[in-house]
Amino acid sequence: MATIPVHELTRSQIARRERVVRAAMELASEGGYEVVQMRDVAARAHVALGTIYRYFSSKDHLLAAGLVEWVGELNQRLQVRKLHGDTTLEKLLEILRASTSSLEREPNMGAAMVTAITSPDPSVSQCQQDVSAAMIEILSLAIAPDQEDRRDGIISVLLHVWFSSLLGWVNGWRNVSTVGQELEIAAKLLCGQIP
Repeated sequence: MATIPVHELTRSQIARRERVVRAAMELASEGGYEVVQMRDVAARAHVALGTIYRYFSSKDHLLAAGLVEWVGELNQRLQVRKLHGDTTLEKLLEILRASTSSLEREPNMGAAMVTAITSPDPSVSQCQQDVSAAMIEILSLAIAPDQEDRRDGIISVLLHVWFSSLLGWVNGWRNVSTVGQELEIAAKLLCGQIP
């Protein structure tokens, strides 16, 4: 069964979809990727199992959609928040710290979302694009006007380091605090400071 695109949903369908995503995120927060089972999500969201499959083709699609929402909320918060740094590096570090600290607060949920977003499931690909676009927008907040010519390169490299570090964390090769440390080293190198 094909899922209904978000832009075609009615208000009540959007509310149900949001309940489903919230229920999945709660379960992921409690026990990680393995704990998120579609029947349990349906029970927690008070919807029929078939309802979930109207919006999400798989568990990975559902959790990846949760990451899209998480990054979207982070983007909204950072758009209205004044960054305190004076330089591109200081602003980048502030954004990177804000982003990784929320993963540290909810490591089970973060690991579940990262696991899902790496899925080869074709329905996850739009979520991958949405997360990438939001992260580009977020990191762009830090780039000073005199650095605009380097903006795309700085952001691209940071996103690659971030993704690699998150995969290492999810697979047990490093801990979550290492993600932030690696991002800070990359940001400093990209901004011309040797850490």
